[in-house]
Amino acid sequence: MHEITTHLFTLPIPLLEKIVRPIIVYVFLVLLLRVFGKRELAQLNPFDLVVLLSLSNTVQNAIIGDDNSLAGGMIGAITLLVTNYIVVRFLFKHRRLDEVLEGKPATLIKDGHVRKDEMARELITTAELQSVVRRQGFDGIHEVENCVLEPGGAFVIKRKSPPLDEVRHAELLQRLDTLTAQIAAVEQKLAAG
Repeated sequence: MHEITTHLFTLPIPLLEKIVRPIIVYVFLVLLLRVFGKRELAQLNPFDLVVLLSLSNTVQNAIIGDDNSLAGGMIGAITLLVTNYIVVRFLFKHRRLDEVLEGKPATLIKDGHVRKDEMARELITTAELQSVVRRQGFDGIHEVENCVLEPGGAFVIKRKSPPLDEVRHAELLQRLDTLTAQIAAVEQKLAAG
């Protein structure tokens, strides 16, 4: 029994190293994802998903080192969670730094027009954008007024709607048609009676 608890809770590497490793990997991954852009976070295609899953497995040993103990894994996990909590709290209080680290939103469709330059910057093809739009409940890009790719990888899409002047014009024409029909009905009654 002593041997089992020794393997579970004895750290083969120093505690400070167990804490520093996850912090370094965390900072490295945040910077790496910032450099490679929002596309990786949006998980647009199977290739991006494979990269993200492989990335976690690739850095696993960098986080835990030669330690397979339960205590080592728990220390690594707690360190990652505490580091993330501190970073999120810090960035919440320092919005400008948050904007610098996260980047700015990318407007992929503006006023109903696809912005090829922004799509190229974010490495998003028209087919991928079409797929995103359909997943959001639209029939296609032609129904979209604006589409923004947020720094966190979320898409914010606004449906095209006719301008207020067109809506009012259509309502006015409908009322005129109704009045014309009512006048024609009154004229028929007068002529018949």
